[in-house]
Formats: sequence, C-alpha cells, structure tokens
Amino acid sequence: MIVEAFLRWIETAKTGDRARAANALGRAYLQSAMSADERKAAEMAMTFLLDDPSPRVRLALAEAIAWSPDAPRNLILSLAEDQPEVACHAVTCSPLLSDADLVDLAARGNGATRMLIAARAYVTRPVSAALAEVGDEEELLCLLENDGAAISSQSLKRIAERLGDNCDIRNLLLDRGDLPADARQLLTQHVSNALVGLPLAQAAIGLQRLQRISREATEAAIVSIAGDIAPREIPDLVTHLRLNGRLTPSFLMHALCAGKVDFFAAAIVDLSGCGERRVRSILATGRMHAVRALYESAGLPRDISVIFVEATLLWRDAARKAPGSVLGNVCGRLLEKFRHRDSAHGAVGELLDMVEKLGVAEQRQSARVYAALAAA
Repeated sequence: MIVEAFLRWIETAKTGDRARAANALGRAYLQSAMSADERKAAEMAMTFLLDDPSPRVRLALAEAIAWSPDAPRNLILSLAEDQPEVACHAVTCSPLLSDADLVDLAARGNGATRMLIAARAYVTRPVSAALAEVGDEEELLCLLENDGAAISSQSLKRIAERLGDNCDIRNLLLDRGDLPADARQLLTQHVSNALVGLPLAQAAIGLQRLQRISREATEAAIVSIAGDIAPREIPDLVTHLRLNGRLTPSFLMHALCAGKVDFFAAAIVDLSGCGERRVRSILATGRMHAVRALYESAGLPRDISVIFVEATLLWRDAARKAPGSVLGNVCGRLLEKFRHRDSAHGAVGELLDMVEKLGVAEQRQSARVYAALAAA
C-alpha cells in the first residue's frame, strides 16, 4: 500500500521531491527489511521511475543503487544506457555488469559510454580488447592511464596499429614494460612516417633524402628492439616483419653484423622453413657451402648470399676474439673483401653501402665512448 501511494503521489510531485523520493526508495530497497511482496512492489516502483522525464530523478536513483551487488540487475542495465550523467554511476561502479554487458555497451554506446567503461576500477582483458577495437583517442588514453585495466599484448598491438600516430598514446604505450616487440616496431614506423610528413623537414633536406634517413633510422631501431626483447617474443616479431616486407637483405645484414644472433637465426628459420636447431648449428659451426645453401634456401640471391656467408664467418671469428666490437670488425673486413670487386653494383652495391654506414656509425660511437672515458 505504501508503494501504491508513492506511485500516486509521484505523478503530481515536483522534480526535486521526486528525486529525493527516488533516492530514498533505492536506499530503502537495499538497506531495509522488507517482505518479498514489498520488495517486488518497490522494484516495480523503481522500474517506473526509469521513465521519469527528469534526469535528476533517474540520477538520484542511480546514486542510491548503482554501487550495490544486491540492486535489481534490470535496473542497472537500463541506467547504464541512460544519458551519460545518469549512466556514469552504473557503468563505472556497478558490480552487476558482466564482461559481456560492458563489451556490448562499448560496441553500441558513444564515446562518453566507452570513456566510463575505460575508467572502471578494474577492466578485464576482454573489455579492454573491445575498447582497443572501437575506442577513440580519448577513451584509449583513459584506458592506458588506468592502473586497474588488464590489457593483453594483442590489444596493445591493436592500439598501436590504430592510433600509434597519436603522440600521447604512443608515449603511454612505449612506457609499458609489457608492450610486445611487434607493437614497438609499429610505433617506430609511426614516428618515421610523421617525420617524413613534416613539410619543414622536407624543405630542409629534401623528400628523397628524408625518406632514406627515415628508412635507415627505422631499420636501426628495429635491430635495437630485436636485441632487447625476450626470446619468446622473437618469433612473433619475425613473423610481423616478414608480413610487412621488412626482412630485406639489408635489414638481415644489419642484424647479423650487429650480433643479434638469436633474432637473425629466427629470421632465417622463418624464411627458409628449416628447423631452429639445424639453422643454429649451421650458423655456428657449418662449413661455407652449408651456410650458403641455408641462405639461398631463405631466398637470398647467390651474389648476395656470398656476402652473408663471409659476414657469418667473420662474425664467428670476431665473436671469439673481441666480442665487444663485433660490429666494427665485421663491417670493416667485409668492405675490404668486397668493395673493389666488379660485382659491387646494384643490390650488392646497396648492401655494401649499408655495411659501410654501419661501420662509420660504430666508429663514431667508439670515439664518443673513448672521449667520455678520457674526460672522466
């Protein structure tokens, strides 16, 4: 009878009074002792309030019940799809919303709804994955800044693919220790593309030279990433680079000369189809003809494979004698052997040009280290 009287009263009550009554009814439902019939009547009254024309009334109801696991689920689902100032309590606080509910809200809702989901105290991996697929910049910034958000490696990569050109998102991704290597490579490519697209840079050094510098810097960054990642991440990075056409002879030579042996071996395994144990054995101890056959099975042309064979033998020798300066030793000795040959043109010439640049860069780095030690 009390609830029936409430429903008759609410039809003529002012907005402020209705809001206070809605809040009181919600608190009474959760905190007061009621019979089963009384609880059912109270739930019907709260359901009726969902149609109140004033958002103040619906907000007052949401504030009263959204936090509780004992609230009627149908009310929470309805409030979660209300306008943002009403929905915020249900979406951000309610423990009744399942992963499926939140994924559905993210897919059907607007940016404000997705922002509320990203700001929940705890965001599960399936919900983060949904946001990674459909979220805009602000929503994903909120997700990445949320310490309570569990985000899978695949979702981080998807964010890097979609919005890695946004500086703030890129910085947040790069600050994460769990960012997979292939996502880091994507971010380096976004930075490279941004550099090439700068009109000032194009005017200062020319588009062709800028593209070359960008390509070389990206390649160097990937080699650096390849040397720092955990062994379990290497196959995924190799696959990612192959699918994006980045396992070029120039890049592979850079990795080999730099001593990124685990990565280089994984790349040859991927390209040749040979087993990892066999590839590592040939690279470490195989004779010249076996090494050459391995490289040609990976798709390297014969004139290029000869240089790779020599680089492999030089790498073995340098690693035994002076492991701290492998890059400079290999580059210098490769150039001595191949630079003045008649065949040093076309693809071979380009490969040797890259080797020479690596050697020069290593010499400059060594000079910096020497100067720093001398000044200390």
